Amino acid sequence: MFARFLLALLALLLAAACSEPKLDALPAGTRVLALGDSLTAPHGVQPGEDWPTLLGQKTGWAVINGGVSGNTSAQALDRLPALLEQHDPQLVLITLGGNDMLRRQPQGQTVTNLGRMIDLVKAHGAKAVLLATPKPSIAGAVFNNLSPPDFYAEVAKQYQIPLIAEALPEVLSDTNLKGDQLHPNAAGHALLATKIFEALREIGYAK
Repeated sequence: MFARFLLALLALLLAAACSEPKLDALPAGTRVLALGDSLTAPHGVQPGEDWPTLLGQKTGWAVINGGVSGNTSAQALDRLPALLEQHDPQLVLITLGGNDMLRRQPQGQTVTNLGRMIDLVKAHGAKAVLLATPKPSIAGAVFNNLSPPDFYAEVAKQYQIPLIAEALPEVLSDTNLKGDQLHPNAAGHALLATKIFEALREIGYAK
């Protein structure tokens, strides 16, 4: 009797999993905004070597690099309305928070700013994906083992958007992929583009 119950329960769980709606892939030509700081901008690399440009080549999307070196989440939030108006993206990749952590700004302020960005993107009718930036860590840098802070997962869960948690931490944990202590080099940007593309394909946005 108990075995039948377990089988029935398993069948229900499998049916529920199979019935979850899959996200539609975005076609070639889709306008995508990569909103970020120096980890998104072509900082220390040649134009065309940055991961947003390389992601556009992999997907066929028109990826706009909206990265500005030194930007905090508050500064990027201030820029976002004009960028949405100018480029009218269907997808926005948000990669911010690193400078907030470096400047030791209150975590609650960063969380609030990320949430406001997501609200603006959704109000514009676009989709949002959050990319986690690794938390500054001397031990993580020494042992090449950087990790994202928990608040990214909390924000993604609260606002029900996909999170790409490990792409940046994994790349920035490898000294061979960095041009300095903080930024990816050309090889790092290339691997970031691949990791982000693969994550977007798992989410369903990329083919």
